Amino acid sequence: MSSMEFKMPKMGESITEGTIISWLVKEGESFQEGDILLEVATDKVDNEVPASSSGIMEKILFQANDVVPVGEVIAHIKVVDGGASIGAGKIPQEEVAQTRERATDKKPSKKQSAVKAQVNNNTFFSPLVVSIAKEQHISYEELARIPATGKEGRLRKSDVFRYLDEGRPYRFVQPAADPDPTAYRIPQLNLDKGSGKIVEMDRMRQMIADHMVYSKHTSPHVTAYVEADLTDLVQWRNANKAEFQKKYKEKLTFTPLFVEAVAKAIKDFPMINVSVDGTQIIVKEAINIGMATALPNGNLIVPVVRNADQKNLKQLASEVNVLASKARDNKLSGDDIKDSTFTISNVGTFGSLMGTPIINQPEVAILAMGIIKKRPEVITTEQGDEIAIRSMMYLSLSFDHRVVDGYLGGSFLKRIADYLEKFDVTRTL
Repeated sequence: MSSMEFKMPKMGESITEGTIISWLVKEGESFQEGDILLEVATDKVDNEVPASSSGIMEKILFQANDVVPVGEVIAHIKVVDGGASIGAGKIPQEEVAQTRERATDKKPSKKQSAVKAQVNNNTFFSPLVVSIAKEQHISYEELARIPATGKEGRLRKSDVFRYLDEGRPYRFVQPAADPDPTAYRIPQLNLDKGSGKIVEMDRMRQMIADHMVYSKHTSPHVTAYVEADLTDLVQWRNANKAEFQKKYKEKLTFTPLFVEAVAKAIKDFPMINVSVDGTQIIVKEAINIGMATALPNGNLIVPVVRNADQKNLKQLASEVNVLASKARDNKLSGDDIKDSTFTISNVGTFGSLMGTPIINQPEVAILAMGIIKKRPEVITTEQGDEIAIRSMMYLSLSFDHRVVDGYLGGSFLKRIADYLEKFDVTRTL
């Protein structure tokens, strides 16, 4: 056997470092080719790193919670002579046993979150934490007051993000300052939660819970509704789906048609395609549509169709199908779920008539599409008003009332409905 360096692998084109979650093989233990050696987290996904050959874990150089640059030696391994090099390269997606969104740790206790700040004894800050602090204009003095949950009192990235989510309570507070007795505080109600089987949230569910609470706390949500007659669109899709699949080798679902209509409406109303940074509104140049998608374990994830306004129906269908397939197989990468500027959620997939979706931060609006349902409707024809069977669907738009008023939100929602209702039935493939 020969000793080799085990380096932090590359886990995406834009990923420059990773956080070690845990080692699954300890020093002195042997492993086989394909065994998972450790779990590594990036900003949005966790990856299980497999061994490319059999060997023995000789020496571990970095421990759990350490932030390590890509390419850095993290362990020394004895491998079978002739075995492949381990680490350093990009992890092949087909070898990633399981990919999931990274969740932040559990929130600190209310005692930790008190306004009276305690100075941390450990004043070592990782380059990642320092970088975040510079972006957010956080001083070293303020960093030292943030409750730390890392090993030996080390401040972690999740600690800083949690602190920012809480509104930076120690920004103007001296270490010995007393809390303002007139300030509003969330009442601590000792509710009887009952008894029963205890099921721990997985990491993704914790992340989703935090994200949803943060969104409701940050954005004043308003939801508007419209009803759209999709009869022409449904008939066109049903008449052309077989030919579409034969010609392009792709299934034609309703999703790419919805994405197409939404992208057109965003071009008409670009102030929907924004995010908020304090008192500034960032108008996005790209139109990247996120699709809320269910994973096999029931959790939701949002893969992204980038530059949706620049793609034709065939390209949209292909990308939607690929992302949906990856989600079903739990193979979405970090690059697949980043940079969304507007999100759609097809609640009709679950049989819901309509929904009141929660905004996917840092976006300012989200669209929910209900089930397409046939029912009798009064329509106007050349002969006058008639009752006909039509394919109807409710659309609901939740928007951030800080920057999207009722006129913009309602007009944008109506424009989407118009594009769907006025679908060109003479359209060719």
